[in-house]
Amino acid sequence: MTQAPPATIAAWIQGHWCIENKLHWVRDVVFDEDRHQLRTGHGPQVMATLRNTAISLIRLAGHNSIAASLRHHSRDSRRPIELLTLN
Repeated sequence: MTQAPPATIAAWIQGHWCIENKLHWVRDVVFDEDRHQLRTGHGPQVMATLRNTAISLIRLAGHNSIAASLRHHSRDSRRPIELLTLN
């Protein structure tokens, strides 16, 4: 890092914050992950994987707002299945 040009270092930092804002912030705010009660065994890792999968599927379907999409899909039990079966 000490030998990298400033533009490269800036790109690394921006890349880090892009991940932070697109994934971790959504998990913390939308899914309220920090207050989740599951703490033993493989449960936390499984739930994090399920949340990441949900976020990815929603984004791949073209939705911009994860929270609005979750509300939309929660109103009809068929919608999440349709989201899973998109080509």
